[in-house]
Amino acid sequence: MESDGYNRGPMPSDSSPPEIRSVLVVGAGTMGRGIAALCASRGYETSIHDPVPAAVASAPAAVAALLEKARARGKMTDAELRAALGRLRPVASVEEAARAADLVVEAAPESLDVKRAIFSELDRTAPDAVLATNTSSLSIAKIAGSTRRPGRVIGIHFFNPPLAMPLVEIVVGPETTPETIVAARAFVASLGKESIEVRDSPGFATSRLGVALGLEAIRMVEEGVASPADIDRAMEAGYGHAMGPLKTSDLVGLDVRLAIADALARELSEERFRAPALLREMVAEGKTGKKAGEGFYRWEGNEARPRTVAGAGSGNGSARRRRGSSD
Repeated sequence: MESDGYNRGPMPSDSSPPEIRSVLVVGAGTMGRGIAALCASRGYETSIHDPVPAAVASAPAAVAALLEKARARGKMTDAELRAALGRLRPVASVEEAARAADLVVEAAPESLDVKRAIFSELDRTAPDAVLATNTSSLSIAKIAGSTRRPGRVIGIHFFNPPLAMPLVEIVVGPETTPETIVAARAFVASLGKESIEVRDSPGFATSRLGVALGLEAIRMVEEGVASPADIDRAMEAGYGHAMGPLKTSDLVGLDVRLAIADALARELSEERFRAPALLREMVAEGKTGKKAGEGFYRWEGNEARPRTVAGAGSGNGSARRRRGSSD
């Protein structure tokens, strides 16, 4: 049999995939709350922890708001909403919840040092759990290297918002065992999501492709080629994309896009993934997208309104002037 390129290590003959009944989400930001809402809504006993006490305290209300939106769209009943909230438990200390968890999903900021510190602690406090990271670009091998059991570490990359987005990217590290992969795929399927499996490489599949398209769209705004709305519409109507690259970047978070671009520039190619100056300026100004209320669009709840972005000129004349050419 030909190799599929994954170095999965030996599989013991009597091994079986771990059964997942309870989930701990570490990180109560946008993604952590969404992942916790999804897990609780699909029947899992779900704990959520964050090192910031205020984030833990606000998590139940934030999750309830996400589930209420799903109920309003007809995705769940009142009884299902109440049951999901009954399965959610905010925890101030990670240790107790980690001991009882079958799966831990880390949803901390996109920093290798932060994630390695979390996994080092989870290696001690959650000795029997599968350890998953929601990273969108960082090395699974480097994160797993902070533990004594890299075979039970895997990437389970959700998309924002986790309740609504149909895809989950499963990222297989060089030492991830087949049992861990099977458990991850079964877990994702139980959430009602489709999964793809990719090898641990910079940016994986989705972030690498999404960032490449997003950065080029931002360069087009920077050069005055077209407005953000028209660039997005070009990909939606012209290529059948459900959402254009700039609106997608607003949803992901422009700060997250920048962090991934910088990581890919270091790991793959500075020329291909160099972040446009406009992106750095917007992040520095706090215009990070939907979560800030302003990015390439002005956001009013879930509604994106067109706005004028510095650097977005009106047509080819502006673009030529930015390149220094003359008529």
